[in-house]
Amino acid sequence: MPTGTVRLHRVLRCPPERVYRAFLEAEAMAKWLPPYGFTASVEQMDARVGGHFRMAFTNFGNGQRHSFGGEYLELVPHSRIRYVDRFDDPGLPGEMQVSVQLTPVLCGTELQIVQEGIPEAIPEAMCYLGWQESLQQLAVLVEPDIPAE
Repeated sequence: MPTGTVRLHRVLRCPPERVYRAFLEAEAMAKWLPPYGFTASVEQMDARVGGHFRMAFTNFGNGQRHSFGGEYLELVPHSRIRYVDRFDDPGLPGEMQVSVQLTPVLCGTELQIVQEGIPEAIPEAMCYLGWQESLQQLAVLVEPDIPAE
């Protein structure tokens, strides 16, 4: 039975537009979303309300693959993203709802994420740790201000 919830908060040194793009572009997601020790493949990404996505994380050490997909519920450019996730594994039933709020602040973007409905089989602390690792990688992707050539 899905029961877990994690809440994350981070401030990133970049504009909200860059963070928003990182959540909706397949190549960016594959780079920052998988936690340490995992690779990602994005099989489908239709970033529009009602659009679907499919991706998989693969444990680099043992090759075990975890695939999942979902649907975009709300997309407010540079401000809010809401979507649902569903694992393909029948041992991880239910649907997780994820809300991402982006708020411009003096030094960049305040990011708040709430993930609800985490399956009981996934310890909340492990989910929280995975998100922390992903958000560190997100910062590495979005914070550099590289001038155009």
